[in-house]
Amino acid sequence: MKFTKLLATAAVAMGLATTAMADKTKVGFVYVGPVGDGGWTYEHDQGRKAVVEAFGDDVETVYVESVPEGPDAERVMTQMALDGADLIFTTSFGYMDQTINVAKKFPDVKFEHATGYKTAPNVSVYSARFYEGRAVQGHIAGKMTKSNIIGYIASFPIPEVIRGINSAYIHAKKVNPDVEFKIVWAYTWFDPAKEADAAKALIEQGADVILQHTDSTAPQAAAQAAGNVVTFGQASDMSEYAPFPRVSSIIDNWGPYYVARTKAVMDGTWESVSTWDGIGAGMVGIGEISDAVPADVKAEAEALRDALADGTYHAFTGPLNKADGSAWLAEGETADDGTLAGMNFYVEGINAEIPN
Repeated sequence: MKFTKLLATAAVAMGLATTAMADKTKVGFVYVGPVGDGGWTYEHDQGRKAVVEAFGDDVETVYVESVPEGPDAERVMTQMALDGADLIFTTSFGYMDQTINVAKKFPDVKFEHATGYKTAPNVSVYSARFYEGRAVQGHIAGKMTKSNIIGYIASFPIPEVIRGINSAYIHAKKVNPDVEFKIVWAYTWFDPAKEADAAKALIEQGADVILQHTDSTAPQAAAQAAGNVVTFGQASDMSEYAPFPRVSSIIDNWGPYYVARTKAVMDGTWESVSTWDGIGAGMVGIGEISDAVPADVKAEAEALRDALADGTYHAFTGPLNKADGSAWLAEGETADDGTLAGMNFYVEGINAEIPN
């Protein structure tokens, strides 16, 4: 009799536990790099932690880090969906087709793809206007370079990266007509050895300012070892290298978006949307500008940041030509989002070829 009661009690407990688990919203995250202590993936994981903090026991979050772009990503997403994820954030441009493929197989699961452009009834896309942060960096870089050579470590030749190079160049050139950009394509988002080699190569070519669209702190370390080379934190603050060589940073702030989209799944209001926010909405942050930057340059950079934030200034404002000399934007004209989203050209003055 006691044994029967114990079984019954255990069955009730298991039923309650199962119900509790079923009531939780399960949110998955697919990361292209290691969580680490800085950079792109680190900030996405800060966003995941914001979801946990906002919803506590009402959510369960899972993540897989260092997932290569390609077939392996599709396998990871499929497994997350099979394991009961209600919402999956896929956090790299190269996951785009895999996200669409898996979403077709799991129409009841919601997907959020970072920096892509393909949507579906259960797939949203989101990105940040990183080019606004590049404008601020370009201004500081143009003012601080003594060699007039600015190095740029680029990841992959996609519109997001090309936009950033153009924005940084435009704003460096505005304050320093003699500035020259040298670009090294690393063909990776995260590879400390490759990034360090790229930084060293640029420094050897005379660059005394290094910008990066890769995610490790290796370029910061290379610049620190070289001496008088200015750097900027990428995606996260990288403040361990402040006040010099890291004089400021672009900080990706995904937390509010991740919380809002999780809440939408929880309350049944989620729908497919395209989000592209910048400094004004708080998705792009400008890290503290250190005292290594002259006070007047710091004040100018902060004024530029504020103008970008309140919309009184657009980072791509004419007159601007393309690198081939053809006219692009007339005096006072600003770039439309469609052109920016598909940007596949350099602006006039960048003497380099975009790889295929």
